[in-house]
Amino acid sequence: MFRHQGKSRNLKHNLRIATVLSFVAGIVNVVGFLAFNQLTTNVTGHFALFINDVAEFKFWKGTIYFLYIFSFLFGSFCSSFLIEKFRENKQLNVYVIPTLIECFILISVGISSNFLIILYPNIVTCLLLFAMGLQNSFVTKISNAVVRTTHLTGLFTDLGIDLSMLLFPKYDTIRVKLKANIKLRIYIILFFFAGGLSGGFFYSKLNLQLNTLIIGAIILLISLYYDALRYKVIKVKRKNYK
Repeated sequence: MFRHQGKSRNLKHNLRIATVLSFVAGIVNVVGFLAFNQLTTNVTGHFALFINDVAEFKFWKGTIYFLYIFSFLFGSFCSSFLIEKFRENKQLNVYVIPTLIECFILISVGISSNFLIILYPNIVTCLLLFAMGLQNSFVTKISNAVVRTTHLTGLFTDLGIDLSMLLFPKYDTIRVKLKANIKLRIYIILFFFAGGLSGGFFYSKLNLQLNTLIIGAIILLISLYYDALRYKVIKVKRKNYK
């Protein structure tokens, strides 16, 4: 899932990573909103509120929205920096470190919520935005900007464009590619929605609260080692056949 990179990736590889990461993003989005009444997977709304406060000369009030935006940006920067830093090491999957950092953040927030009273929810919101910045950056790099999983605005825009292009005969030569893109985007949207529903169910109905984030981290860890586990299973099967 993470092993194939660049030109070696195909639609199947992108579908796998897109469904997993969009599902996790859906969980984080809903849990963040239910817990702190803040968006934790994108910064579009925060940017609008930041501009509004600046326009009304409420600079101090707008600082928190600036921190939200910066947290997402810094997460994206750190993810890309770590990937480029370790890219020359052929023995290391360069996407492991950003993914493990994201898992660590989600697990830490979930576990600490059982023992500590969250007095500064804005700090936790910044941590979740940082984690989503990490995720959006490494999935963008691993898929060559084909997959993005933390927000849907661009996805719906691209989906509308691709659907409209199917109606024109002049695009028949790329019809297969268009259908592949449409399939990928629909999968991301559906699994983001499914992740949100699951997050809401675990948070409210099962009363897991912020512990729901741990479920997202577990899904990430399983997907991270999916290729290694799959390879071991295939290796064992081959030995048994001999």
